[in-house]
Amino acid sequence: MKREGYLAPILEGRNIRLRPPCADDADVRVALGNHAEIAGMYGVNSGDVKPITQEGATAWLQWLIDHPHAWIIEINGVFAGEIRLDNVNRQDRRATMAIGINNPALLGKGFGTEAITVLLRHAFGEMGLHRIGIRVLAYNKRAIRAYEKCGFIVEGRERETAYVNGSWHDDIMMGLLDRDFSSLRPRD
Repeated sequence: MKREGYLAPILEGRNIRLRPPCADDADVRVALGNHAEIAGMYGVNSGDVKPITQEGATAWLQWLIDHPHAWIIEINGVFAGEIRLDNVNRQDRRATMAIGINNPALLGKGFGTEAITVLLRHAFGEMGLHRIGIRVLAYNKRAIRAYEKCGFIVEGRERETAYVNGSWHDDIMMGLLDRDFSSLRPRD
C-alpha cells in the first residue's frame, strides 16, 4: 500500500501525534476490534456491529491512504483512531471534519479534543482554511462537548436523519471559523 501524491504532514500535540497511515495500521485495527458503544456513535445499530476482518481493515486502510487529508491518531505512541478533513474546497477555503477514537479505554480523557485542536491549527494555519464544519448525532454528547471545547458552535439541526436501534435521531451541524479558533486557542 502506497500513498500517491500529497503526503499529509506529521502533526504533534502534547499527548497525541497525527501521522499518515501506514501498512501496519490494518493489523492494529483488527487487533483492536469493533465495540458497540463506539459503533453506536457513528449510527450503527447494536445488532449490526460485526468483528473487523483483515480484508475490511485492509480496505479501510487503503481508503485512508488514498485520502489526501487523513491521519492516524496516536496517543503516547499507541494507535487510537483516525481524523480527517473531507470535502476540502480551496476556493471557498472550507472543509468538513471527521474523527473516530476506536479504543474505548482512551475515550473521555481529552485526547479527541487535543487531536481536533492539533488538526485545526494545521487547517487554519498551513492550509489557510476559513471554515470547518462537522455533523454529529445529537445523542453523541461526549463528541459535542469536545467540539464545543474546540470552539465549534451549533449551526443547525436536521431532524430524524438517523434510524438507530429502533428510534429516530437528529443530526447536529456545527461549524468553526478561523477567526473564532484564533481567539480561543491559547498561545504557544
